[in-house]
Amino acid sequence: MRLYNTMTRRKEDFVPLVKGEVRIYVCGPTVYNYFHIGNARAFVVFDTLRRYFEHLGNKVTFVQNFTDIDDKIIRRANEEHVCFSEVSERFIKEYYQDADALNIERATVNPRATEHVGEIIALVKKLVDAGHAYPTENGDVYFSVRSYPGYGKLSGQSIESLESGARIDPGDHKHDPLDFALWKGAKPTEPSWESPWGMGRPGWHIECSAMSMSILGETFDIHCGGQDLVFPHHENEIAQSEAATGKPFARYWLHNGFINVDNQKMSKSLNNFLLVRDIAKEFDLDAVRFFLLSAQYRNPVNFSRELIEQADAALTRLKTTRERIEQAPVASAQTEEDAAFVKAVEGFSKAFDEAMDDDLNTADALGVLFDFCRAANTFVSEPHTKEAVAAAARFFDSAVWVFGILQKSKDEAFPEEALVILEQRTTARKEKNFARADELREKLKSMGFAIEDSKDGARLKRL
Repeated sequence: MRLYNTMTRRKEDFVPLVKGEVRIYVCGPTVYNYFHIGNARAFVVFDTLRRYFEHLGNKVTFVQNFTDIDDKIIRRANEEHVCFSEVSERFIKEYYQDADALNIERATVNPRATEHVGEIIALVKKLVDAGHAYPTENGDVYFSVRSYPGYGKLSGQSIESLESGARIDPGDHKHDPLDFALWKGAKPTEPSWESPWGMGRPGWHIECSAMSMSILGETFDIHCGGQDLVFPHHENEIAQSEAATGKPFARYWLHNGFINVDNQKMSKSLNNFLLVRDIAKEFDLDAVRFFLLSAQYRNPVNFSRELIEQADAALTRLKTTRERIEQAPVASAQTEEDAAFVKAVEGFSKAFDEAMDDDLNTADALGVLFDFCRAANTFVSEPHTKEAVAAAARFFDSAVWVFGILQKSKDEAFPEEALVILEQRTTARKEKNFARADELREKLKSMGFAIEDSKDGARLKRL
């Protein structure tokens, strides 16, 4: 498998630290609100990466944090006159609800910043003792950017370019405008913890370093996040982590591209931040997940209702193929056509893996899946052996599992009432009572079901 490493700006062969094991850290949400479609892209893309590694037989340790102490959380808590933990706890639960609806697998570990304050303080102290950080008279602790020679290597920026326009804001006590906070001295009414520098709370960047290294080790395989996190968040993570340990931090850095909404950049000023919770009121989130994977993850994508409707139509074609495979007529004797089809399925499987191995190219892999569907639809229209049909089912189920689509609907049984009506309609047609048959068809349609007639009988499908 080859992955585009933001650090080296090229595709590289992925070689894990331990063969057969992959350790991944993904920057998770700051839990003060519901997450939006831009957040969802990162969550879905890297969930798919994790699924693909598991599909290949790897043991994956997948860590995604919750930032549960932050200026935004404190601000919302003050507005609502509640404890900050009430806000973070509420939106962690809301995150799980929306993530489950997008069929995002639960992380191996979802660490919270407040649960790792001890590790954060220890890491900050290590940096202070090594001369890479310094405390100030108001209880803040800053990382000294110039003490780390490699600063800027991820984002490709030099110290000189960063100096341009940099300044120290009023009230800051840092020595250099480029330095960033590791620990924030306590302010009145804000939550705080005891530390060697007085009461205070963690800075944002140090949280991820402490949490990832405490769970995955000082060096791990892959660090993921949105493109907007390259600088300063991930740049700062690298500096403070490697300055503390003297070892490489993450070996591969993956970043997904931005989402535009109706061809405009998503921004607060344009009021076009689309919450997943609101999108779910209008669209099936299976279609949203499909849409998010329909482009290669590093490319920008444009969110529009028209594109989601197209994704929904594509999902319907996939559902139809699965239904046809499940209901395929069976023959007892194997033919040359059976053997040729099984070999063709092996080719589709290989092409699917080749696309995914090419920097998680889900767009091309979806293309392979639809090519397979066209071949499978033709093949299962005639009786064939169970073995040949099973080969089609295995590939299809494996591919849609990697994409995380069609998982919920696969386990849904048609309601008994709908099945009874279908049987009544079949009886009406046999009796040549076509008016009654049409009436029953319309009744099923009002319930959200269509009827597909074939020489093997009638079956239901969801509209």
